[in-house]
Amino acid sequence: MAHRLLPGRRSLLKGSLAVSAGLALPAFTRSGRPSAEWGVQAGDVTRDSALVWVRSDRPARMIVETSATESFRDVRRVRGPLIGPGTDFTGTARLRGLPSGEQVHYRVLLADPDDPRRTSAPVAGTFRTVPDRRRDGVRFVWSGDLAGQGWGINPAFGGYRIFDAMARLDPDFFLFSGDTVYADGPVAATAELPDGSLWRNVTTEEKSKVAETLAEFRGNFRYNLLDENLRRFNARVPSIVQWDDHEVRNNWYPGQRIADTDTRYTEKSVDVLAARARRAFGEYFPVPTLRPGAREGRVHRVLRQGPLLDVFVLDMRTYRNANSPGDQTVDPQGILGREQLEWLKRELARSRAVWKVIAADMPVGLVVPDTTEGRPHVEAVAQGDPGAPLGRELQIAELLRFVKHRRITGTVWLTADVHHTSAQHYRPERAAFGDFEPFWEFVSGPLNAGAFPATALDGTFGPERVFVKAPDTANVSPAGGYQFFGEVDIDGDSGELTVRLREMDGTVLFRKTLQPGLVGQ
Repeated sequence: MAHRLLPGRRSLLKGSLAVSAGLALPAFTRSGRPSAEWGVQAGDVTRDSALVWVRSDRPARMIVETSATESFRDVRRVRGPLIGPGTDFTGTARLRGLPSGEQVHYRVLLADPDDPRRTSAPVAGTFRTVPDRRRDGVRFVWSGDLAGQGWGINPAFGGYRIFDAMARLDPDFFLFSGDTVYADGPVAATAELPDGSLWRNVTTEEKSKVAETLAEFRGNFRYNLLDENLRRFNARVPSIVQWDDHEVRNNWYPGQRIADTDTRYTEKSVDVLAARARRAFGEYFPVPTLRPGAREGRVHRVLRQGPLLDVFVLDMRTYRNANSPGDQTVDPQGILGREQLEWLKRELARSRAVWKVIAADMPVGLVVPDTTEGRPHVEAVAQGDPGAPLGRELQIAELLRFVKHRRITGTVWLTADVHHTSAQHYRPERAAFGDFEPFWEFVSGPLNAGAFPATALDGTFGPERVFVKAPDTANVSPAGGYQFFGEVDIDGDSGELTVRLREMDGTVLFRKTLQPGLVGQ
């Protein structure tokens, strides 16, 4: 069923926002009724439930109406939370008792708490619930790394137009693979391009410096919602969201202290920054394991997407040990932490889905260095030594061994983070560590950020780079290309899983079809 595109409102923001004419942005006109100019989102949709998100311009009661038809002839009404400054005027309502495998139309109204008859204009969206029937198939898209390296919303470029290309595929959901904002990446009004022309950004006060306060972290999430393409996409495609480092700070880990020489930050405790970022993240994305307004909760979770697919969302940031050379011979904490690793093994073992997508916010076999503290440390898993597993590789080896010996079929790794697109095939015959079955890892991104050259491979798990597209120079702007997303299409009849790596306009660069029911391939 075709989705309806929601119209944007063309207006200029007043105050701290500098806007080029012609970009559709929220209007923020304070009238006698609440307003929901930031759009709507749906997230973590299941066979019979979903979360719906909205932001108000003032205190309001959130009300969600659902219908099987776009005309909203027969409406079911759900009374959502009372939203106010404690959550930056954001609210999330859970819809229950939905029909499986059906298109659900919804609209959100915001009611004045003192006079419920005074409501906002409705803001509409749609999503499909997870099917019970295998033959319905599954299609989704994934990517990460949005608006990094100073490349923000550029009206002349068309804003975040890659989201329109993803929406044209009519996916069941979008897997947002981390770096959903760049809280450590200020956006200036202009940036010079290689040909001498200027890239012109929409700017806001919160994006003018690194985020430290809760208000500044919230402002980073609001910034991306200024883009009409993203708001339109959010209304059409539900999300499954995870985080990585740039929601807080580049290459962060728990317990880290920011050096006194980094004068951008007055708050030197990364744990304090991470708590504020986690709160804002939970306020601006509909994630059931993160309660809006709370400092606690977790990002890792499993999403059952019917008989064909389970999605295992990892958090490779919150529980990791400190970045180091990665040469430890014993490393029980690793990149996942012991509790999350045991959770993942347990959930993989009990999964009955044909395909188990491991949504990792960092790659397995690509070397991602960390030089932020002036030393050659390891930021991801691979540490550059092609020999036996060391450091964080030990934890991944344990997981891969578990998958093999429990004969868990259909595992596929999807990730982003490195700002290029590639496909890696891992085989024990090529590896220093051989106690695992072959598997594939697919990389995509960025969405509207700087593109970077391909990173080196680490031979510990025997990766072969079957495909890669990346620039030769660092921080290529979105105007220079190299913006990517991936598509996964699972056929309901054959059970085959096809991965397509796509460019910003949707052009297919690489395609790989995997067969169901195999432990490794």
